[in-house]
Amino acid sequence: MKRLFQIAFSNPKYRLLLGITIVSMCLLTFASQLEIFTLGVITKKGPEFFELFAPVEDGALIKTDLITHEQLEKRFHQIDEAGQGFITKSEAADFYSHWRSKDFIETVMGVLDRFFNVSQDLKRLAIMILFVAVFKAITLFIHRFSTRLVSIRISCDLRQKYFEHLQSLPMSFYQKHNIGSLSSRVVGDASQVAEAINACLINYLQTPFTVITTLTLCFLTSWQLSLIIFIGFPLIVYPIIYLAYRVKRISKQIQQNQERFASVLIDFIAGIQTVKMFAMEDFSLSKYRDQNHHMAKLEKRSARYDLSSRPVVHTIGMMFLATALLYGLYVLRLSVSEVLFYCGLLYVFYEPIKKFAEENSHIQRGIAAVERMYEVMDLKPQIEDGDGALDLHGLDSEIEFENVSFKYDDQWIIKDVSFKIQKGQSVALVGPTGAGKSTLVQLLPRLYDVQEGTIKINGKSINTYTQKSLREQIAFVPQKPFLFLDTIAANIAFGRNFSSDQVEAAAKKAHADEFIMSLPQGYSTEIAEGGKNFSGGQQQRLAIARALVKDAPILVMDEATSSLDAVSEHHIKTAISQLRGKVTQIIIAHRLSTIEHVDKIIYLENGQKVAEGTKDELLKSCPGFIKMWALMMHK
Repeated sequence: MKRLFQIAFSNPKYRLLLGITIVSMCLLTFASQLEIFTLGVITKKGPEFFELFAPVEDGALIKTDLITHEQLEKRFHQIDEAGQGFITKSEAADFYSHWRSKDFIETVMGVLDRFFNVSQDLKRLAIMILFVAVFKAITLFIHRFSTRLVSIRISCDLRQKYFEHLQSLPMSFYQKHNIGSLSSRVVGDASQVAEAINACLINYLQTPFTVITTLTLCFLTSWQLSLIIFIGFPLIVYPIIYLAYRVKRISKQIQQNQERFASVLIDFIAGIQTVKMFAMEDFSLSKYRDQNHHMAKLEKRSARYDLSSRPVVHTIGMMFLATALLYGLYVLRLSVSEVLFYCGLLYVFYEPIKKFAEENSHIQRGIAAVERMYEVMDLKPQIEDGDGALDLHGLDSEIEFENVSFKYDDQWIIKDVSFKIQKGQSVALVGPTGAGKSTLVQLLPRLYDVQEGTIKINGKSINTYTQKSLREQIAFVPQKPFLFLDTIAANIAFGRNFSSDQVEAAAKKAHADEFIMSLPQGYSTEIAEGGKNFSGGQQQRLAIARALVKDAPILVMDEATSSLDAVSEHHIKTAISQLRGKVTQIIIAHRLSTIEHVDKIIYLENGQKVAEGTKDELLKSCPGFIKMWALMMHK
């Protein structure tokens, strides 16, 4: 709860809008009370027969159900002071108001009559009623619109902050969380948090204001009837508290299940080709059905508690409303207008309390949602720039891995690896699957930080440089290309202001230009989700073009030619060889044919460097490399 209010009131951007929302809430309550008052005014008539001719006791008219002829005649003469033989409605009203203490409506009407003469002028009464209706309509619109704006702005900012924070977290974080979980939090939870903040404003600001002001009016109307409220109030509060506890617990379960549900859906959609090839539609449907049914079961429980609150509160409220109506009319003998006004106030009083349970369910969902969002947003980035971090401007001398060790959790992936790469050299990392090759190149741009040892560029630890400047000097081609929803040109430029000539030149070097120009829209062709409108080899060439256009001094290629045909691979090898001496290249490859002409090969096994040298040197001294080379030659 505390965090919800911190989100709402800590940001100066929201304060003015929240102020307007709170004021409109209060004015809306006032408008509802005015609306009830106008109903009381409309039904307020002159005194009834038994009221007008009731006997006087202790200077006031007393309630009675019996009038004698003697009392009737005596009262007639008291009202007809001029002896006209008849009495008018105004004379009867004057006499009645003199001997009977005025009720709340009459008191307020007296004030209004002094300025506007509402009770005697039907046109002015109609104008007053119209004014109240328009006033409530305006306050209702402002309240709902400002509330919606608060939700939109808070949701927008939360989504933005969440995504910004996600980008600051290390790669190890993404290995522990799945895409479905992260996406459901940023989309669904932000909206629920904003809804919960609005519900908090209603429950903890508008409702107390409504209850206090309406209760005051109730006491001014009849303190005896108001005692009924104090009896009914605890009976309403208890079910609200009980249901709120249940709703919060189920809300958390629903949100956790939504993560698993989204993950199952995303996994099977992403792997639909494999599912179809193995004819495993029934298997995927079964897993989906299990999650779907479990989700429906939780939603039913949530609906049961959500929807039971209002009927329970409504039943209790109506019971006390009927009690007040009967007690006011037949015991206290209040006028119809007074009882109607009082019952209207009770409606205004109980309505926010009835809604309290519903709004509280939104609050409990919001609390669960904000806890889930801040599980991520409270995580501190493990990799941060140090104080006084320098900007790296190019590679001047060498890259050095000095006794580097790295582990995931408790498993060592890299163990005491050391080697140097001189500026302009092309170096290949070779070894069996799981040897740690990809991990090594991910340590260079600080996607992970080493646990032991140091990586140096230009003789200084990479920790002394800012992450942004370090990564600006590295162009990277991953094994699985990342392509986003945009044009081919935008994917190659990747957010940088490269000219069309630069983009096309990079595409030609990557031998992507030939298939791009065969497309009807050329470089303006839209890439579908995940690049699925292009083959694996075409995607790989676009990723290589993106790396080449960056023109960074360090080029890292992780199995960059794995999806290419023999012709395209030959072209890429030619392009890479043309970069020798100009760009420092680190190449990971299983196809040894792509690294025949590199300056140096580093052979790794089980996270350790086994051998280092040229191809010819390793063919003499490294059994593992000899075996890999022999297998390649016998294909």
